[in-house]
Amino acid sequence: MRPLGATGLQLPALGFGGAPLGEPFVKIPEAQAQAALQAAWDLGVRYFDTAPWYGHGLSEHRIGHFLRQQEPRSWWCSTKVGRVYSRFRGDIEAAVTNAPWAQGSDSASATAPWAGGLPFTPRFDYSYDGIMRSYEDSLHRLGQNRVQSLVIHDLDFQYHNSEAEVAERLEQLTDGWRALMELKDSGEIRAIGAGINQRGMMTRFLKDFSIDFFLVAMPYTLLDQEVLDDEFPACEARGVGVVVGSPFASEILAVGARPGVKCDYVPAQPDMLQRVARIDEVCRSHGVPLKAVALQFPLGHPIVTSVIPGVVSVDQVQENVALLEVNIPDACWRDLKSEGLIREDAPVSATSTLTPNVPQQTSPRQSEPL
Repeated sequence: MRPLGATGLQLPALGFGGAPLGEPFVKIPEAQAQAALQAAWDLGVRYFDTAPWYGHGLSEHRIGHFLRQQEPRSWWCSTKVGRVYSRFRGDIEAAVTNAPWAQGSDSASATAPWAGGLPFTPRFDYSYDGIMRSYEDSLHRLGQNRVQSLVIHDLDFQYHNSEAEVAERLEQLTDGWRALMELKDSGEIRAIGAGINQRGMMTRFLKDFSIDFFLVAMPYTLLDQEVLDDEFPACEARGVGVVVGSPFASEILAVGARPGVKCDYVPAQPDMLQRVARIDEVCRSHGVPLKAVALQFPLGHPIVTSVIPGVVSVDQVQENVALLEVNIPDACWRDLKSEGLIREDAPVSATSTLTPNVPQQTSPRQSEPL
C-alpha cells in the first residue's frame, strides 16, 4: 500500500482502469467484463476507477454489479463528476464530442463517441447542482450508497475549446466545489481529485482548490516528463497525491512502434515511433519488456500512488500484475537516461515496492486504505 498524498489514506500500486468497460473502440460481452473484474479481484486488486462518461454509464453499471457482490469496506471505488446525462433523443449535435478517439465516428449514434455504451447524452455541468446530480446518478448506476473519491472530469482545453471556456468552467467549479466539500466533510466521500489530460492544468487547480490528488492521464509517462519542472514539485509542496491513468500513453507503450499504433488516442507521428523503438531497444537489451518499464516508471516518483491501466480481459489483468513484478535492472534506467530517452531527474523505483496487495482493515483514525 502507498500513501495518497497527505490525506492519510493508502491505495495499492495497481488499480483497475474502467474506461475500456465503456467500449470506446469495440463492444465487450458482459461475461468478459465481469471475468476481467473477477480476475483482478482474485489477484488482489481493490482499487477500481470509473466515470459516467465511460460508455455513458456502462462502465459504472458493470463495476457496480461486480462490487455489489463483495464486502462493502474491502475496496476503493472512484468515479467522476462534471457531466450530467439525459436520455438520447436523437439530438445529433448534442452527441458530438471532442473525445480524441472520436474522429470519423458516427456522431448521430445514440452512444457517440463510444463504439458501444448506453444511449444517453451528456452535457458539462461543474455547478453545485450539477455535481450533486452527477454523484447521485453515479450511486444509482453503481448500486452503492457511497463511493470513496470523486474526480473532477475533463476540465481542460481538450474538451473545452478556448481559454475563455476553460475559465468559465473553472468559475462554475467554484460553485461546484461547495458540493464536493460538503460531501467530503460529511464523510460521504474521502478524497477529491481532478483529472488531468494536459500539462498546465494542475497549477490552475492548485491555485483555487484544495485538491487531494490528481488523476493524470497523459502528462507523466516514459514519453513525457515535463511536469517534473513545476507541476509535480507544486503537488509535492502541497501534499497532493497523483494517480497515473494512462501509463501506456493509450497504446504505443503497450505494443511498441507498430504502423498505425496510437499515442494519446491518435496515430503516432514518425518521430514518436522512432523514439519508442529506441526505448524498446534499450529495454530488450536488458531483458525486460517495454510494457513493464512503462507500467513501473510512474511509480518511481514519490508522489505517485497508483497506476490504473485500462483493462478489458482476464489476460490483460494477469499480464499487468505480472508486469508489476518484473525486476527492472538499475542499468536499464541508467541507459534510458544516458541516451536521453527519459529525463535525468526522473525518479525510478525498486520493483519490490510495487506489487499489489489486499488492503487491510484499520481504524478510521489511522493511515488507512479504505
